[in-house]
Amino acid sequence: MLNQLKTPLFYLVLIASLGFAIFYFFLNPQTQIGNESNQGMSTQALFTANFSDENSKPQPLKQYEGKVVVLNFWASWCEPCREEMPELSTLHTEYKDRNVVVLGMAIEDVAAINDFLKETKVSYPLFAADVQGMDIAASLGNNKGVLPYTVIIKSDGTVAKTYFGRITKPLLEQTLKTIL
Repeated sequence: MLNQLKTPLFYLVLIASLGFAIFYFFLNPQTQIGNESNQGMSTQALFTANFSDENSKPQPLKQYEGKVVVLNFWASWCEPCREEMPELSTLHTEYKDRNVVVLGMAIEDVAAINDFLKETKVSYPLFAADVQGMDIAASLGNNKGVLPYTVIIKSDGTVAKTYFGRITKPLLEQTLKTIL
């Protein structure tokens, strides 16, 4: 009888562990707050980079220096990334007159972005960063290598806050209110 209980118990523990992992890494945004966790993060690699937009036109990211940047690392195959994009679009539209810009850094190529844009309208600039995007995300604190990953950069170029996992507009606005 004990042997008959071992297999279902194993699967129950496995399912519970997977559920926790999904919640922790994908559904529950985790933040890094304050200067201590943001020490060592540099926006230099970001603002010296050039990435292609959805029209395959190289864009210097230096053009966004001096603005408050909500930088979202995403991929079209990432469901939480896709779910947060309408809120990011709304945020971009509502805050663009306040020196705030939302930027989408796709860990994909231009073709994948264009396929995605056939299905979903996005009001903010999207860039094809491919593998180099994950290097920049790592330099900005993404030590877990997960998507989505969002960084709020102050107008002086310092990192205000980072978020692992799916974010919401109200969550981002909490940080924006403190730095605008």
